[in-house]
Amino acid sequence: MGNGAKAQQKRDRKKDDKKGPTSQLKTNAAAKSIKCKTCFQDFQSTTNRQALETHADSKHSKKYEDCFDA
Repeated sequence: MGNGAKAQQKRDRKKDDKKGPTSQLKTNAAAKSIKCKTCFQDFQSTTNRQALETHADSKHSKKYEDCFDA
C-alpha cells in the first residue's frame, strides 16, 4: 500500500465524520417558557424567582405576582 492509498483512506474517513449543526439557538428558544404579562418578554424556564422579581420591580415597578403566573 503506497502513500496515495493512505491519503485516500483518510479523505474517505473525514467525509463520513461530518457532524450535524451545533447551534443552540433553536433549543434555547424552545426553553423560553416564562413570559412577563406586562411586556411579554420571554425567560428561560431555568430562570430563578429572584431574577424575575428584579425584572418586575425594575422594569415595571410591580410585584412578581402582577407580572408572572405564580
